[in-house]
Order: sequence, then structure tokens, then C-alpha cells
Amino acid sequence: MNEIGEYSLIIALAISVYSAIVPVIGEKNGVKSMVKSSEYALLAIFGLHTIASIALLRAFMTNDFSLEYVYSYSSIELAPFYKMSAFWAGQKGSLLLWAWILGLFSIIVVIQNRNKNRKLMPYVTSMLSVVLVLFGTLMVFASPVFGKMPAMPPDGHGLNPMLQNPGMIFHPPTLYVGFVAFTIPFAFAMAALLSNQLGDIWIRTTRRWTIFAWLFLTFGNLLGANWAYVELGWGGYWAWDPVENASFMPWLTGTAYLHSVMIQEKKNMLRTWNMVLVALTFILTIFGTFLTRSGMISSVHSFGETTVGMYFLVFLFMIIIFSAYLIITRLPLLRGEHELDSIISREASFLFNNLLLIGAAFTVFWGTMFPMISELVRGEKITVGPPFFNMVMVPIGITLLLLTGICPLIAWRKASVKNFKKNFLTPGLLTLAGSITVVVMGVHDFLPWISFTVCIFVGATISTEIMRGVFARMSGGKESFGRAALNLFWKNKRRYGGYIIHIGVVFAFIGFTGSHFNQETEASMRPGDKLTIKDYTLTYYNLKQTQPKETLVHTEATLLVEKGGEKIGYIMPERNTYFLKNIDGSSNPQPTSEVAIHTTYAEDLYVIFASMNEDGTATFKAHINPLVKWIWLGTLLMGLGGILAMWPDRRERKRFEARHTAAS
Repeated sequence: MNEIGEYSLIIALAISVYSAIVPVIGEKNGVKSMVKSSEYALLAIFGLHTIASIALLRAFMTNDFSLEYVYSYSSIELAPFYKMSAFWAGQKGSLLLWAWILGLFSIIVVIQNRNKNRKLMPYVTSMLSVVLVLFGTLMVFASPVFGKMPAMPPDGHGLNPMLQNPGMIFHPPTLYVGFVAFTIPFAFAMAALLSNQLGDIWIRTTRRWTIFAWLFLTFGNLLGANWAYVELGWGGYWAWDPVENASFMPWLTGTAYLHSVMIQEKKNMLRTWNMVLVALTFILTIFGTFLTRSGMISSVHSFGETTVGMYFLVFLFMIIIFSAYLIITRLPLLRGEHELDSIISREASFLFNNLLLIGAAFTVFWGTMFPMISELVRGEKITVGPPFFNMVMVPIGITLLLLTGICPLIAWRKASVKNFKKNFLTPGLLTLAGSITVVVMGVHDFLPWISFTVCIFVGATISTEIMRGVFARMSGGKESFGRAALNLFWKNKRRYGGYIIHIGVVFAFIGFTGSHFNQETEASMRPGDKLTIKDYTLTYYNLKQTQPKETLVHTEATLLVEKGGEKIGYIMPERNTYFLKNIDGSSNPQPTSEVAIHTTYAEDLYVIFASMNEDGTATFKAHINPLVKWIWLGTLLMGLGGILAMWPDRRERKRFEARHTAAS
């Protein structure tokens, strides 16, 4: 079966090369059969990658340690759940998963456009195939998925203990889906440039793909933050780690593109800007992949030093040069029909929003790359830590959030004084009352106060807009409040789905702001000792140690939690020691902590079993992390809003088909 998987990847690579070249030749020479054959080739590639994926998954499930990849990331005692997730735990499997997802998306694109966009599809097929060629080359030559061990070992090395968490089954695939899905709008953008079809058809065709990619990238980042919070045991959820930054940068530019593209659809403006943004977002997905696989960075998320980094770097330069050449040579055709009428307009607020997002992306890029740049220039690696990112990104984030509230209240083209008074009065009064309340509740530091105030303002503007819409529908007397609200959202999915996303962002910012008030303490304790933090008292009761399997020693501590003298319950932080086996039969102990969290909407009590000491004491770290739950609630709202915004709309589809027919 392994040989079948290996040959499948080789054949898939050959077909990918065919599919990258043939459709362009067919289009240039008017041979439609060549174009069609390349689309069928994408189906064959997907089928071959599926066969290879089944072969690799089978090897994991049957403990086939003759494969170097299976040996490195699995063991006999590893639970089936984690054997499945081990598929993408390392570089080889993650490359195969990436290629498989791209093949699946390519097939969906071909099916969606079998009777439309025929001038674009040859170039779309070619661009998708070029990316498949890259991953096929990596899987066959640079990092062979089915590489063999010199001899068959009796057991595998085992999966890294930090990866033995339910987050492993959700976070990486979600992030990969977001990364890969951005290939689709990029392919259509390049196809529009190559075919000189520079209207907004390619944008409307890929709108849902863009929202889909953005949504999964959002989930991927926040699922990663949640995983870090519950698994790594340091008390936080975002450390500005280089790999975290690598997935955050395309999210920033993708967010800018999602907002900017609305201006092109409504006003036929920012066409060049949108091309740059969609190309930049795809480039940053490849850059992030290069960063995690090049060995240039030190991170718990990276794959270590390998040869694939050079392949990605070469591809990265090719894509940058190719995209820049196409955009520059098509500049005369990309000029919009309209210009910005006023700096006080909705168009201008979108543009300011974009500039801030690009500034944020550049800040993250600079902070991530600065250690490598400093080492290259000065021979000394200067680390840029969270203080730098927080100092720059917090003001940018608050300003972006403020624009989120201002934008819906400003008229298109040019806002008037009357418009300002009408739209800003109610949100302004609600914000003033809320801001005073925040101070009364004890928030006196400037940044948290301004952040909470802006959150109140954005929540007030969105709520005001929604209520205006509901009351407008109720004015005829035919709809109740509930029915009017339901119809408002259902018949304006894109707009009100966006509002739900923005409410989710507000909730997330509430959670982010709460980190300003974090508290922590640490103590070495014997049974019966107490630890106090804020108004919580933790009493250490006992310790229980078991060895559920040969490669794991499990230690669980029990602590009674009281708040204000009232018993809340027990929490049980864990300290586990995994023994990862080497090929010579020896093993390496790897201790990990499993945190215990008592969570409410106000705060989390976060307890870490840090260590067992030689004197018989146990060291515990306790954190009070306010408002963290609001981040996860905001994530759910962003997901719901994204689904609503993507949901098919019959009226919108009819308008699009009419425009598409007229353009053809």
C-alpha cells in the first residue's frame, strides 16, 4: 500500500505539470478540448492525492513503522484519535494534507464554473496547478512522504506530548483550510489579469471563497490561541510567537481585502488596491508556510530545519515577481471609474481601515523578521518580544475597532453635518453613559478605559443600525418585532452577517482588554497548605500518581477552591511525564502540565501544577485572567456571522448572473 501511495504522488506531480501548461496553450490556440482535459486532470490529481492520503493514514493505524514519518510521530500505545491527528503533526503529512485540500477546492471550482467564466478558467486551472506542482515536488523530492526507515523498529518514537491534545485534531486542519482557500481568489485575480477580464466578475465569483478562507483562518488562529491557553501552561493565549505571526499576517491583509472589495463592487474604485491585497494575502500564506519549514525560526510550532524551505523561498520570489509584473503592466486597465469625493465618507473610512490593517501586517512582519535581519547585518540575533508588539499593535487595534463603529454611520461619497447628528447622537450618548460606568466600576488606566469605551461605541452603533432596520420593517404594521428582525437578517445576509462578525470582534476585544488586569502568584505547598490570589483561596489536599501505560506517568493534584469564604469546588491540575522511545530502545522523559481552569464570564482561575520538588512539596502557579471567555464567545459569533454572510442569496445570485451575462 505504501508503494501505491508513493507512485500516486509521482503520477499526480506529472499530471500537475501537464495541467499547469496545457490550458494556457489550449486557450491561446482556441482548442477547448485541451482546456477541458486540464480540468479533468485536476480531478485525477485529487483522486491520486486521496489514494496517497489513505495509504499514509493506513500506515499510522496499522503501526507501520517502516515509514520514517510514521516512526517519528506515532507509537503502539498512541490512542487512535491521536494516530489520526499524527497524519498532519509533521511536515510530510501536513504537505500532503495541504495538497489534498487544494485538490478538493480545485474540483469544486471546476464544477462551479463548468458553464461560466470560460475566459478565466484556463488561467485559473493553470494557477491552481502551479501551486500543486510546488507541493507535489516537495512530497516527491524534498520531503518524501513515504520515505523508509533503514530497518523496521519494534515501536515508534511517539507523538510530542504537547500535540496530544484535542486541539491537534481541529487547529491545524482549520488553519490549513484557511491558508489553502486563499489560493482560489488569488488564482482568479491572476486569471483576470492574464485574460484582461478586469471587471468585478472575478471578485463576485470568489466572494464566498474569500469569506470562507477568512473565516477558517480566523477560527484557526483563535483555536490555536485556545490550545495554547489550555495546553502550554504559561497562563496566556497569544505570545507573538513567529508561527502565530505567520498565520496572523495573511489574516490582516485578507481582512483588508474583504473590506476593500466592497468599494469596488459598489463604486468601482480601488481595483489596483484589491489586486495588490489579494496577491499579498496569498504571498503571505506561502511566506508563513516557508517560515515554519525553513528552520530560520525557533518556535514550539515550527517543523525544524529542512530542505523544503529553499523550495518555498524560490516559489515565493517567483510569485512576487509574477504578480508584480502583471499588476504593473495592467495598471492603465485597472484604473477605477470614480475617485474619492471626500475624506469624510464611508469610502474613506474603508481606505483608512485598510491602511491600518496593512500597517499592522507590516509591524508583525518587521517584528517577526527583525531577529533574522539583525543576525544577518550585525552577526547578533536581537529578539523582539511581546512588549514591542503590544506597544504598537494595541493602539492600531483600538483605532481599527473605532473605525468599525464609525464606518456604518457615515454616508457614501460625502457625509453632511445633518448626517452626523442623525447617526451619531444615539450611539454617542450610549457610549458616554457606558464610559462613565466603566470608570465607576474601577477601570482607571487609560488604555483599558479607552478600549472598553470603544467597544461600547461599536456595540452601540451596530445595535442602533439593527434597530433602525427592524423598526423600518415594522412601520408597515405587517411584521412583529421578532419577525422583522428575522427577515432583516435573512434578506440582507451579507450586511447583517458582517454586523454579527463585528459584534464578535467587540466581544474578542473585551477579552483582550481583560488581560491588562491579569494577576499571578506561585507557591510550593504540602497537603493542607493554602494559596491565596485575589479573593480565591486554594487548599492543597492530595496527590495521586498512576501509570496508565508504559510510556506515561500521570500525576494529579487536588485543590479545594473557595471564593470569599464560600466553597466553589475542586480543581485537579495534572503533571504528566511521557517517555518517547528512541530507535536504540532508550527513552527520553518529557514532562508536561495540564492546567485546571475554573471559568466564568468575569474571569478565569487558571492553576498550573508546575513541578514536584525533592523536598516533597509541589509547586503551583495560579493566575486570575479576567474576561477570557469573551474571546471564545466572540469567536463563535464571528463564525455565525461568516456563515450568514456566505449563505446563498437568490436575489443576489440573479443580479450577479445578469451582470455576468451582460459582461459576456
